[in-house]
Amino acid sequence: MPEQRSFPSEVPKHDEEDSRLLVPSSLELGPGAVDKYVISKQIVRMQEPRKLTPDDLDERRIIYPESRDRALVNRFRNLRTKLLELSGGNNFTLVVSGACSGAGSSFVALNLAAAFAFDQAKTALIIDCNLREPSLHSTLDVMPETGLTDFLDDPDFDIARILYPTGIPRLRLIPAGSRRETPAEFFTSFRMKQFLQAVRRRYPDRFIVLDTAPISESPDARILTELCDYGMLVVPHGKITAAAAEQAATAFNPDKFVGAVING
Repeated sequence: MPEQRSFPSEVPKHDEEDSRLLVPSSLELGPGAVDKYVISKQIVRMQEPRKLTPDDLDERRIIYPESRDRALVNRFRNLRTKLLELSGGNNFTLVVSGACSGAGSSFVALNLAAAFAFDQAKTALIIDCNLREPSLHSTLDVMPETGLTDFLDDPDFDIARILYPTGIPRLRLIPAGSRRETPAEFFTSFRMKQFLQAVRRRYPDRFIVLDTAPISESPDARILTELCDYGMLVVPHGKITAAAAEQAATAFNPDKFVGAVING
């Protein structure tokens, strides 16, 4: 893995808009506070401080429109299409969790977010909610100073400080943050619920994917699924029994569970 580099989190114009809209004092604003046409124009103007090259993306196993691995690209495009059909084309919040450690949930979550960012009229946000073993910042070659737990800890924290460009057009990352003890304390907080509702409501063009610790090892995915629209399970091919996979699936709220993805 190349050496990690630190990049500013507040330079893109679109994320300056994030800053104004998602400071705590504006969380009470009602739906429709931002014009959809204006948002679409902001997406077009989004600036990228740096871009991952095709070689960078191939090394990290991240899909991109011109990737030579068409089978992998098409699998995630098909998954994106099914989720859009389920949501009626609306944006949504999705929890992705592994059936066990090493299932590859981060790989699936990141590539699904990248697939949504393929569309030049949409953006995607991936949030690293695996506070015990965060990995997305390493995969994306970002060295964050702050992240989700810092925002949740401080009522006056500006969200623009935790939105990081990923090197992938129209895809932003919120890393885990500096404090990682007692994750349930963060995820059951009213501020977390407020945060997720606000992010989705303000940006009808943005799809939000949450990568979590394995559902078999932590209650985090179950807690977060209650705050989100959907939950998805990642099952490693040939590494666990069918009974174990089924048990992991039943841990999700059945009303929000969209199914399992076999990885491998």
